[in-house]
Amino acid sequence: MPRFLHTADWQIGRQYGRFAPEDAAVLAEARFAAVERIAAAAARERVDAVLVAGDVFDAQTVSDRTIRRLFNALQGYEGPWILIPGNHDAALAESVWTRAQRLGAVPPGAHLLLEPGVRAFPELGFAVLAAPLTRRQTHDDLTAWFDAAETAEGLARIGLAHGSVQGILAEEIDSPNPIAAGRARRARLDYLALGDWHGFKQVDERTVYSGTPEPERFRDNGAGRVVRVDVPGPGRTPVVEPLEIGQYRWIAWDETLSVGSDLDLLVERLDGLPPETVLDLTLGGALDLAGGRRLDQALSVVQGRCRSLQVHRAGLRLEPTDEDMAALRADGYVGEVIAQLRLQQDAGDAAADTAREALAILAGLLGDQAEGS
Repeated sequence: MPRFLHTADWQIGRQYGRFAPEDAAVLAEARFAAVERIAAAAARERVDAVLVAGDVFDAQTVSDRTIRRLFNALQGYEGPWILIPGNHDAALAESVWTRAQRLGAVPPGAHLLLEPGVRAFPELGFAVLAAPLTRRQTHDDLTAWFDAAETAEGLARIGLAHGSVQGILAEEIDSPNPIAAGRARRARLDYLALGDWHGFKQVDERTVYSGTPEPERFRDNGAGRVVRVDVPGPGRTPVVEPLEIGQYRWIAWDETLSVGSDLDLLVERLDGLPPETVLDLTLGGALDLAGGRRLDQALSVVQGRCRSLQVHRAGLRLEPTDEDMAALRADGYVGEVIAQLRLQQDAGDAAADTAREALAILAGLLGDQAEGS
């Protein structure tokens, strides 16, 4: 009864240019830590092998140090690591894989399947049918040969591939590296371990995308997992169990603030976020000066506690109330300007929005000045 951990899309060396440098460095480092946790899980679950279905590296051009660090991260599990290239790290004539071999960085337990073929592990009770990508994109189904491939009687047949199962993407998406739906059935596979989709997805009872073990997108698609697979025996249905492995939670919120209770609820939700949060927050609506200051304070606290906070405020207006403006005690020329802007913002013409923005900026500056005095 072979047991596996199935994983894919590590994309070691990925860069996070949209984030602040401090956050980008930590998120890149988290991908190495994810591999170390996979190794620990493999040892803890006593699996017979770890199946890695492509895109181990994010690019062919990662540094030698990155290559060495990746293979060092496998040390926590001494059993076989069975790896194939994906579209990001295709097995070209000269590739990140050939460089790893020249460096002597590949440990004995890592089996790099860089060409299509069957690799048998009779002592462990299974054979792997591997369909590595030897170029970044192809419109041929590289798993087609699985159907006629022979394996020794009594061994579980395990497919390992990287690509897109046809018929499960939106029709307008033209996906390269196709894999025929029903391949596991036609090729008499006991399990087909796939990479390419970055979220967990079970296509059928024998065909599974593990997703990336460390989330890197705000889409809630089940990323941050590996899959434990128990194969009861040749021809029998495998038992598939996703296991949480990721460190950071990527969350996207789109919030409209119209009344005071909206802000209360947002502040309460922000206070409840754990430190492992990567939050993308889009704000709309309107706040008075007191609400704006309270929001700024809450965001400042979250920014110091969570891993990353990105805030988009273009849709949020600051609309000072009569009480706000009176509390600023603006007199003289500044008071006259404020009075004119308030008249213009209520006029309802094309200049009203500009006047409202100018008034909000001026009120904010005066408020900051009052607080500092």
